Amino acid sequence: MSGASSAPNGARGEAALELGGETFTLRPSFAALVAAEAELGPLFALVDRAAEGKLSLSEMAGLFWHCLADPPGGLTRDALGEAIVAAGLAKLSPVLRGILKQILAGR
Repeated sequence: MSGASSAPNGARGEAALELGGETFTLRPSFAALVAAEAELGPLFALVDRAAEGKLSLSEMAGLFWHCLADPPGGLTRDALGEAIVAAGLAKLSPVLRGILKQILAGR
């Protein structure tokens, strides 16, 4: 993976996703959340599953994939998923929590 996006802007509800020594920006925009919802189902149900500890790795990767702002050329979803596994779920839980908070509370 190379070509990380610019630094996240908290005022826009963005979050930093650090993978493989690079920082990617996750932006839960309307378009990103609509795409995630089309794939993963209703966002409220996604938030509920996360709160119950029942969010799957594929759901987390899917949400992150759709929220990637300016993904670098050549980055594939599989590569993102592998980087998520390499980083570990514990490290990425705060990032997930931040995105879910944006879904519920907005900016």
